[in-house]
Amino acid sequence: MDQGKAGKAAAGDPGEVRAITGGAAASRSAGPGSNGRTGGGTSDPPGTSDSPDGSGSPRTPDTYGPTGAPGSAHRTGPSAGGARRSPNPGPLGTFTAADEERQRGVRRMKGIAAGALLLMAVVFVLAKWGQHEGAGAWTGYVAAAAEAGMVGALADWFAVTALFRHPLGLPIPHTAIIPTKKDQLGHTLGEFVGENFLSSDVVRTRLRAVGIAGRLGAWLAQPEHADRVTSELSTALRGALAVLRDSDVRAVVGEAVTRRADAQEIAPGLGRMLERVVADQGHRRVVDLMCARAAEWLEEHSDSVMEAVTGGAPGWTPRFVDRRVGDRVYRELLRFVTEMRDMPSHPARGAIDRFLTDFAADLRSDPQTRERVERLKSDVLGRGEVQDLISSSWNSVRSMIVAAAEDEHSELRVRARASLLSLGQRAAADGRLRGKIDGWIEDAAVHVVTTYRDEITSLITETVAGWDAEHTSRKIEAHIGRDLQFIRLNGTVVGSLAGLGIYALVNLVL
Repeated sequence: MDQGKAGKAAAGDPGEVRAITGGAAASRSAGPGSNGRTGGGTSDPPGTSDSPDGSGSPRTPDTYGPTGAPGSAHRTGPSAGGARRSPNPGPLGTFTAADEERQRGVRRMKGIAAGALLLMAVVFVLAKWGQHEGAGAWTGYVAAAAEAGMVGALADWFAVTALFRHPLGLPIPHTAIIPTKKDQLGHTLGEFVGENFLSSDVVRTRLRAVGIAGRLGAWLAQPEHADRVTSELSTALRGALAVLRDSDVRAVVGEAVTRRADAQEIAPGLGRMLERVVADQGHRRVVDLMCARAAEWLEEHSDSVMEAVTGGAPGWTPRFVDRRVGDRVYRELLRFVTEMRDMPSHPARGAIDRFLTDFAADLRSDPQTRERVERLKSDVLGRGEVQDLISSSWNSVRSMIVAAAEDEHSELRVRARASLLSLGQRAAADGRLRGKIDGWIEDAAVHVVTTYRDEITSLITETVAGWDAEHTSRKIEAHIGRDLQFIRLNGTVVGSLAGLGIYALVNLVL
């Protein structure tokens, strides 16, 4: 076959597709066929057509749908040379080498079934001739059996052919069932699957029989399997983090934190926290630190205190008076801070406790204090530095997670592996835990199939609806056509036996 024909066949030209899938018969496609189709059509070997006698005449049964097969005499519209292309075969795909082999098997079985019909016809003619020549009473029995065999063969030929096309090309009602009822069959198949496979009872029964929790537990209890799952989870985690765009995540994190902070009033929470800190005397360490640092600073910066005091004194006071006052102020400050540092029961410490207690109460109940805290919170969150800090926190988190996922000895992977091993061992040994896990799996599966049953079944109906009717019919025939030809053979045999029995019974009674 030349490249032009191959290109047309790949593009979906029906005549060329038939030429390709015809196997060896494609080599005889040059010139018009016996049924008037032009180059690109093929003539099936004798006995392989759908005509009752298998002789290939008439060729009209080659039609694959209500309007006829590609290139047949019943094709409507432009028909010569593949001027009009058939619809795309769709997701069902083109014929494969296995499909071509199946189709050759179908042709062989068609020839055998047609041969049985011809045999019955020959036997019938010979029996009638012998009966006419007076060969004996036995010829009547043979003629009756052959006649009934022909009737059975013709009836079953009609029934099998009517599944895929109009017999003899005649638009007889309720024929060409698969091409004309394809969408209805897909809808019915979807309903059947939904009712018999996606019901909650069926799903629960099947999952309970499988015992997923026990099998999963026994599998995870093996260290090598836990290592494998941990490695796969780490890879998936790194992949997910790599796919995420940092700018998008930072924007989402910043917006989420800001929105959450704006929506949540923080003053009451701060008040409760401060109240617990004061009650537990947790603030004492802070006061101790402040007093110690203040005493150290005063001891090291006495000149700064003296300058501050003398610098603020009136100009008319004598200098020695300013120095005496400054020295007095410095010694009193140092004494006060030192006593406060060394005396846990210092009155100033008690004043700080009372202040913090009152402030905690105001944070929880005073409207003005709470409003001032909320304004301060909004001002802080609105600053660009704070927003940058919130957004940039994602980089640190991502780097930490990626590093932990890559390191086989990281705490993350070690804990994940240990958790998987523990879960597997418990699931394998604890029947109650297995029951709970199985119950969760069953509930989840039932929820999915009951909630999305229509979407699942629509996948079937929409997929079938998207198939080309002609191509679908040929594809199905290639898969089941060989077995269907045995119906024709059985019809021939059963018809012969039935005719013989009826003829014998009539002669016996009458």
